[in-house]
Amino acid sequence: MNKWVALLILPFMLLMTIDSAPVQADSTLGIHVDGAILIDADSGKILYEENADTPLGIASMSKMMTEYILFEAIEEGKISWDQEYSVTDYTYAVSQDRRLSNVPLRRDGTYTILELYEALAIYSANAATIAIAETIAGTETEFLKLMDEKAKELGLKDYKFVNSTGLNNEYLHGMHPQGTGEKDENVMPAKSVARLAFHLMKDYPEVLETTKINSKVFRKGTSDAIKMDNWNFMLPGFVYEYEGVDGLKTGTTDFAGHCFTGTAMRGDKRVIAVVMKAVDANGKGSYKARFDATRALFDYGFSQFSEQELLPAGYQFKDQKTLDVRKGKEKTVSIEVKEPIRAMIKSSEKDLYEPQLVLDEKYVKDGAIEAPVKKGTVIGHVNVVKKEGEDYGFIDSKDLGMDIVVTEDVEKAGWFSLTMSAIGDFFVGIWDGATGFIKGLFD
Repeated sequence: MNKWVALLILPFMLLMTIDSAPVQADSTLGIHVDGAILIDADSGKILYEENADTPLGIASMSKMMTEYILFEAIEEGKISWDQEYSVTDYTYAVSQDRRLSNVPLRRDGTYTILELYEALAIYSANAATIAIAETIAGTETEFLKLMDEKAKELGLKDYKFVNSTGLNNEYLHGMHPQGTGEKDENVMPAKSVARLAFHLMKDYPEVLETTKINSKVFRKGTSDAIKMDNWNFMLPGFVYEYEGVDGLKTGTTDFAGHCFTGTAMRGDKRVIAVVMKAVDANGKGSYKARFDATRALFDYGFSQFSEQELLPAGYQFKDQKTLDVRKGKEKTVSIEVKEPIRAMIKSSEKDLYEPQLVLDEKYVKDGAIEAPVKKGTVIGHVNVVKKEGEDYGFIDSKDLGMDIVVTEDVEKAGWFSLTMSAIGDFFVGIWDGATGFIKGLFD
């Protein structure tokens, strides 16, 4: 009898097992990476992340920091594009190492910073990168200090720089920066890599004018001429071409695996993707694996997200359209959102976001602001938060904020009005106290 009961119950148990099986999370794109992140290049809104806070090898993606410091040095007039660099023993030795991505440098040669930069940005040339570091800081050891300072300034976290190139120090012919290990390598989480790329493109968008170049001949017309094919095979005309790709930096070492910081633009929408230690379904790392993973991120960003207006300019909170004004000719003043709040979000999730008012205690005390008040004074900000479901925040902050301002001038009341108001407040206080006392007698 028990056997028949078990046979009858078994199908229902199987159905229950099927129904309760875990469903693949919406946050998983099926990419095979140790770390990844996708952000909106305009606002820094994080659209997707996977193990994005774990420090991992970054290989030649390190060169984005060298690029940032180079652009800044040019901007500040410390060096110039046509400035010439004389080859050192260090850069000569590295440049002759054909195991590495390089353009060959003559021991007695001189090269302009522009030539070296193009070799860095297009061909990931390592000796050229070290040459730029030496030009800016004197030595690569000193350049590391600039890298650390800039990383702190940009708010990068959990990073370690041991050289300007991203190579493992064992490839630097015993001339690696002082104070670093012989087999050390640069590390950083995907989120910090994305933040670096975000600021590089925001502050120096001209970087894309070079990173989008497919091929260029180094020292064209000379005996040292060498064709530089961009390692970014997602550029137009290459094997993994993807519409809109124009940057940014690949990276490959045994330690870091196959990495890529890519950016693509379609219409007015630009995204930045970072993939780290990408492999295929069989666990094998390759160029194809990193570009396949990047493609998946790009497809997700362009197909699922769009820029939405979450709050219009002039928005007012229903329960607080005004602030009380102390010592003013007017008792209240209107407040509103200064500018529209727009963000790259999933089109289907717009209604999940709601505004939250945050008043600045520096200006607003006990719910009131003191006159005089000028139109446009910022008295706080509004955060737009997601009511349900995961929200990754922004690459620079957790909130999408916008200033809250007063909408009109409020002059300070004259001495007579202030005096009469004080007298009124005095008698009101007495009356309130008296009525409270009398009420208490009958309680």
